[in-house]
Amino acid sequence: MDSHQPHSLSALLVFKHSLNFELVRSLHAYRFEDGKEVEEEREFLFSEDGSYVEMAANPFLRLQKLCVTEVSAGCVIESWVCLFVFGPHNPPILDCIPPILMISCNPKLQSIPALANDLQIIFELGSRLENKEPSHVPSENNEPSHVPSEEIHESNKNDQSKRTLFMFDLNCPPCPVATPETSENHHKEAPGIIIKKKRAASEDVAKIALEDLVKYFDVPMVEASRNLKIGLTVLKRKCREFGIPRWPHRKIKSLDSLIRDLQEEADRQQLENKTAAMAVLKRQRMLETEKECIEQRPFMEIEDETKRFRQDVFKRRHRARALKNRE
Repeated sequence: MDSHQPHSLSALLVFKHSLNFELVRSLHAYRFEDGKEVEEEREFLFSEDGSYVEMAANPFLRLQKLCVTEVSAGCVIESWVCLFVFGPHNPPILDCIPPILMISCNPKLQSIPALANDLQIIFELGSRLENKEPSHVPSENNEPSHVPSEEIHESNKNDQSKRTLFMFDLNCPPCPVATPETSENHHKEAPGIIIKKKRAASEDVAKIALEDLVKYFDVPMVEASRNLKIGLTVLKRKCREFGIPRWPHRKIKSLDSLIRDLQEEADRQQLENKTAAMAVLKRQRMLETEKECIEQRPFMEIEDETKRFRQDVFKRRHRARALKNRE
């Protein structure tokens, strides 16, 4: 693409490799004044120890013939997980930009201007959209209304006292608060009232590492967000950043259940058949190893052999319940 020709960025897709976290691919779409669009695919090495480097990229994403409107953050294309989408139907919302793609949080991006410049354009556009003030509504005779600020303040205050507000932000854990009347008089909490709490600081969110998430893989995602003191949306964004397509709570819970069943079976077999007990313990160690692998690489799926074993366990339980009901 001739960079000297006037052009504008029309779309940007950023993907991260699910196996090698240091590999990042981007697909840039540029529109020229004559209406022609050109796509460029780039690949980068986000080295943890050194600076970022742009590498030669084979046209993998371009061959997929991706439609920007059909791609969303978190979607998986073979070994690549989408981190960020910007396009005609995806306006630049600053909260949706992962910290790893923000120059303010990740200064290493300056070493790869091919990506950093386009990200900076998107960031500036998002900042302008957030800071844009709403236009004043003209009066019926098309003249600007001159209402004293005191009257506006009193009107807003009266309207707020007549309404019960329900405000909720997925980026912040909800907390019940009191209505203005009760808080002034008795400080009693009104049930069902939710107020927007202060967002978690960007520096604190950026410091959250994969090791911090691993500690809470055994609990549901909502509970994990509370323990980490961040909102559910922020936690989902961090999962996309680390290449976690789905919170692994169910996989971990399923493996824990199988491990407990095998432990009970091994205890029973120890008294009857030690050879069978050794086989059960071997299976248990295999499941424990698989659980550790999933905790370290949460994008992994449960092994097919484990799935078949789990199905056999379900069938045995079903038959046992059926025989018990007949008796």
